[in-house]
Amino acid sequence: MLEGHAGQRAYLLGQAPGVVEGEERRPWRGRAGQTLRRWLGLDEDAFYATFYCASVTRCYPGRAPAGGGDRTPAAREQELCSFWREWELRLLQPRLIVAVGGLAIRQLLGLPSLDAGVGQTFAHGEAVAVPLPHPSGVSRWMNDAENQQRVERAVEFIHAELVALNAALGPVPPTSSPQRS
Repeated sequence: MLEGHAGQRAYLLGQAPGVVEGEERRPWRGRAGQTLRRWLGLDEDAFYATFYCASVTRCYPGRAPAGGGDRTPAAREQELCSFWREWELRLLQPRLIVAVGGLAIRQLLGLPSLDAGVGQTFAHGEAVAVPLPHPSGVSRWMNDAENQQRVERAVEFIHAELVALNAALGPVPPTSSPQRS
């Protein structure tokens, strides 16, 4: 699932669409999307105008067998969809890439964990990459105050990069502190 238009220079990579995204045919529509937009301090219109939204896999993977969220896409599913990400990055040549969640962070940056990346920036070709945790209610990573501070730093980096882009993406809102869902 993707959402984008010509001229966008900010790319957001998530794990996979969820049930709500499949029904509404638009990424980041469920509760996790609401949390992500709140972290970024962007309303829906600004969010979708700013970010070309893509995912590691393009189909809903189904529920996790043990419950507790969606199933992590299998390695083969990730491999089959990697063409799209590589093609989009070559075509769009984004200046900012936001990797959301452990799977997207591992796929894009090769980092082993959220702790290894959230709150920092990384070079990805000509782009600046900023990792964020997945804003799912299933994750307990945000329960730690230190991790909340990492997300606040990451959001500051994202806002600074959006300001630096100075593209025709519309006004960049002031930085807001992430809030737990």
